[in-house]
Amino acid sequence: MIEQRNLVIGGLLLALVGGTLWLARQSSLDESSHAAQEHRADYYLEGVDSTMMDLSGRPGKRLVAERLTHFMDDDSTELLQPRLTLYDLDRPPWRVVSETGWLSGDGEVLLLQGAVKIDRSAAPGVRPLHIRTRDLRVQPRDNYVETDAQVNARSNADRIDAKGMQIWLQQPIRIKLLANVRGRYEVNP
Repeated sequence: MIEQRNLVIGGLLLALVGGTLWLARQSSLDESSHAAQEHRADYYLEGVDSTMMDLSGRPGKRLVAERLTHFMDDDSTELLQPRLTLYDLDRPPWRVVSETGWLSGDGEVLLLQGAVKIDRSAAPGVRPLHIRTRDLRVQPRDNYVETDAQVNARSNADRIDAKGMQIWLQQPIRIKLLANVRGRYEVNP
């Protein structure tokens, strides 16, 4: 009878040890699969300066950033102090500057986060334009930008304030102000 009782206790202990080992192994597998899906950088670059040429061989777009950090899990890229230049054939280029940025893995969406400045210099037949806003969504391939934030635009002595904006930066340039638009225009006598 004692041998049977020791055999039962031994079997229960053996089952308990086996169950514990099985649970430990399952937990380890769960942690390793979670670690594989973790959003970690696989490389970074400092002092980035990249120019994309158009079909005729002239500069089309230029992206400069203090630091670029790439993430393998979704192929996205984070940018520190990005500066985007969109060149126009016959006019001064558009310059867009922000505090930080995020570029999707397919390159279709660039989110410029924090304070954003959009500037175009004056040229013969072209007025200067300076826009201040926040959190700009850019579609680089289409030269399109938009924001839902407050927008302040200045051109010479004229100014416009609005809530939200869409801009098509290719010819013909179009700017659509979305809400609460107020403007002040200076007329030269």
